[in-house]
Amino acid sequence: MTCALACFAALDASAKWLNRSIDPMQTVWLRYVMSVVIVSLFINPLTTPGLLKTKRPLLQAIRSLMLFLSTAFNFVALQKLQLAETMSIMFANPLVVALMAGPLLGEWIGPRRLAAVGVGFIGVLIVARPGLNGLPAAAWWSAAGVVAYAIYQILTRTLAAHDSSQTTMFYSGLAGVVLLTPALPVMSWTSLSMGGWALAALMGFFGAFGHWLLILAHRRAPAPILAPFIYSQILWMVALGYFIFGDVPDRYTLIGAGVVIASGLYLLYRERVRGVDLA
Repeated sequence: MTCALACFAALDASAKWLNRSIDPMQTVWLRYVMSVVIVSLFINPLTTPGLLKTKRPLLQAIRSLMLFLSTAFNFVALQKLQLAETMSIMFANPLVVALMAGPLLGEWIGPRRLAAVGVGFIGVLIVARPGLNGLPAAAWWSAAGVVAYAIYQILTRTLAAHDSSQTTMFYSGLAGVVLLTPALPVMSWTSLSMGGWALAALMGFFGAFGHWLLILAHRRAPAPILAPFIYSQILWMVALGYFIFGDVPDRYTLIGAGVVIASGLYLLYRERVRGVDLA
């Protein structure tokens, strides 16, 4: 789980570096093309018979679309925000999942968990620091990515009861390729150096390998045990932001991240207590 989170942090750092010289949508396309190619080398219809068969094709398509939108929104936000800032906002993901689980999965949260969600969103506002004109545009892009990723996670949980993890992983990156490839002729395209292509390949590797490690982690431990490790990603993001871009998170980012993490951990605690009560 920790190695998976390190891969995702490296993925964002690679994207932020590429965004300095190319359009974010080109970065998104490269991320998914490289990832799909790498995944296909190991998981394809020849090595895994029946891979393309899915019991819920519409849900697979929507899930893939949500992952694409989450990536696109996050990469746009990375143009203006530090790695630690986008990660702090992304930590609101468990809060959004908790809110959406009611109408989408019938898993409604109680007053104490609802209060924790409210406190968590205050933490996000501390990080974003809206002025008189509201939230900065980059923060809105990051928040939109949080919502898209929350839907992606809920659909992942739903599909786990219908399709194999290999099938779901194979379909994960297809929306990014299918939607952006036809737009290449009108997209703002910048030629890449050899170093740029190498970084793009690394970006695809970090995405594919990170998701594979995530699947391995969930095979070996239940989700409630793994969930707290998600917050260790802020350490990777701060370290990469400092050593690669010279970014030092200010006190508001650290305070806001702490508030969001505390609320998320309380939500996990309440989930465990609720599970014990139900048992």
